[in-house]
Amino acid sequence: MRLSLDALQILDAIDRGGSFSAAARELHRVPSTISYAVGQLEEGLGVQVFERAGPRVRLTGPGQELLREGRHLLRAAQDLELRVRRVASGWETEVALGLDSLLDPGALVDDIAAFCATALGTRLRIATEALTGTWEALLERRVDLLVGAAGEGPSGGGYVAEPMGALSFVFAVAPSHPLAAIDRPLGRADLQPHRAVIVSDSARKLLPRTVGLLSGQDVLAVPDMRQKLRFQLAGLGFGFLPEPLARPCLDAGTLVALDVDEPRAPEPLHLVWRTEETGAGLDWWRRRLRAPGTLARLLLRG
Repeated sequence: MRLSLDALQILDAIDRGGSFSAAARELHRVPSTISYAVGQLEEGLGVQVFERAGPRVRLTGPGQELLREGRHLLRAAQDLELRVRRVASGWETEVALGLDSLLDPGALVDDIAAFCATALGTRLRIATEALTGTWEALLERRVDLLVGAAGEGPSGGGYVAEPMGALSFVFAVAPSHPLAAIDRPLGRADLQPHRAVIVSDSARKLLPRTVGLLSGQDVLAVPDMRQKLRFQLAGLGFGFLPEPLARPCLDAGTLVALDVDEPRAPEPLHLVWRTEETGAGLDWWRRRLRAPGTLARLLLRG
């Protein structure tokens, strides 16, 4: 190859400094080695990279294209060096957190700031999934750590699940909804004629999970829990909502909590990772998320 990272680094320094001598000072070399390297590069490529005007130089058209793309290579090489050093020290190149849609990613701001200050060079990625899709993301290695995974995991094992706590739900409708006028616990016959609002399961391959649906039920499927709340506030359907999310609306009277014959039990939420996974970044997040009060801090609130 006629290109090298060293040659690209020299071109970058010349362009920023405006001269061979400025690049030599920055790179701690003598000017003659800079001039020789540029000459070798131009000879190898068969193009003129710089136009000389006394001590000042400027890139030609081909030189501009070479440096524009070359800077991408320099950044990639620097990133690779950093990642290799991190791997050697036990830090992963990336840690991916998968949050159940019952949780608020924005509540991790302080945690993320602390992680970035500690794990320089380890990229962090956050994804949100719903229901079985949360577990599927872990098993398919799209995420490394599940935060607040709901319910029981799929059969087959291969993961460790630590309880984080449980989330209570409330059955709620808008005051204008016909069910709000019924002054007794609601049974299946009461619910059947009305629309249920549900959060779509984000599972792509595993069997999707449904909660509290009746056969033949009219359903409005929405992407996340905040949208579910919004549509129930609009009177477009009924359903169970996380109590912390629904509480402000219940207190304000914009939602009404109703008794049902089949209430939803509190949902156990878990911190989950694959059995064989190790790494300083994963360990950091496990320790951080095991702190008392973490689940309460992360739950969606209205």
